[in-house]
Amino acid sequence: MNIYPYDAPIMNTKADSNTTSANSISHRMNIEYAKANIPVDLPHSERLVVEENIKQLLKNNNAVLVAHYYVDPFIQDLALATGGCVGDSLEMARFGQAHSAQTLVVAGVRFMGESAKILSMEKTVLMPDLEAECSLDLGCPIDEFSAFCDAHPERTVVVYANTSAAVKARADWVVTSSVGIDIIRHLHAKGEKIIWGPDRHLGKYIARETGADMLLWQGSCLVHNEFKATELLQLKEQHPNAKVLVHPESPDSVVALADVVGSTSKLLTSTYEMDADTFIVATDLGILHEMQKRSPTKRFLAAPTAGESASCKSCAFCPWMAMNGLKGIEQCLTDYSGEVLMSAELAADAIKPLQRMLDFAESQKLRVEASGDIVKDRALFANVGAA
Repeated sequence: MNIYPYDAPIMNTKADSNTTSANSISHRMNIEYAKANIPVDLPHSERLVVEENIKQLLKNNNAVLVAHYYVDPFIQDLALATGGCVGDSLEMARFGQAHSAQTLVVAGVRFMGESAKILSMEKTVLMPDLEAECSLDLGCPIDEFSAFCDAHPERTVVVYANTSAAVKARADWVVTSSVGIDIIRHLHAKGEKIIWGPDRHLGKYIARETGADMLLWQGSCLVHNEFKATELLQLKEQHPNAKVLVHPESPDSVVALADVVGSTSKLLTSTYEMDADTFIVATDLGILHEMQKRSPTKRFLAAPTAGESASCKSCAFCPWMAMNGLKGIEQCLTDYSGEVLMSAELAADAIKPLQRMLDFAESQKLRVEASGDIVKDRALFANVGAA
């Protein structure tokens, strides 16, 4: 396994995000900017009014709301209440593709909106805030990544779904955390050497599991990268019977402490399939809402990112995901702001490696033929679920 010396230049500064210079990194990469633009919680009465208005707008605009597990619980519940979807990024995109709605409202981060557009070019894709980004996407700019690939033309390029459409278009394969190991193992068996991007932790995990020769782009998820093994051990000591669930975007030392390592969908499934009453969860806090809904009698603890055991410093959440708000959904449905635009040429190039993954998954019987009932078929999408 080889290492490429690059990491995402994500800013974490309290400097004025409105002050820019020719040498400054875009405010979109400033964590404090994202935090400053997280919508305030609406008063209960106002929230109910906004939710009812969104429901009507969805009907009037022939639209459906798809939401990621990491966004505000009120948005997750609204998506389900209106016949939409809550899931991983690829599940969201495929649900939108299969749905009859002409307009898709994607509550997530930019690459998720792009993925939805790639699979549904004939549809209008809207986002509550187009500045909601992802550190993995931002940390893998197409120019640098393309140059990296060009420097190693003998290698097969495999990228994680958490990337821009342009990076996907440069790749030979797009993979998710659920199917990544199987695809890399398949390529390794054929004698292929791999360029992997962008998450270094997931890449190292897959390389260790498969033995493949993988040259790793050194990106990371700002949420999962912050989990700390020392503090996790302290929490485990306080709850010795708890099962530890870890997303493989986390550091090696954290993964080593896990009872289950896997994609968001796999971690969610584990909570109601495992014979345990308490779980320590090392991924974005947003998933705890769905976990608690599915297993209301069980206890879910957020894995610590810093401090002693679980504390206020343990709040593992993506500030860009948190930029999604009910008012933003209402606004984009009212004036069609936040539209995701993409050229036909880029979409055509980006869908090729994505379709290659879907075809592989089908050939390996990781999913079965859909019945046509979207609600019933939701479980099938989890087999190639993304981040």
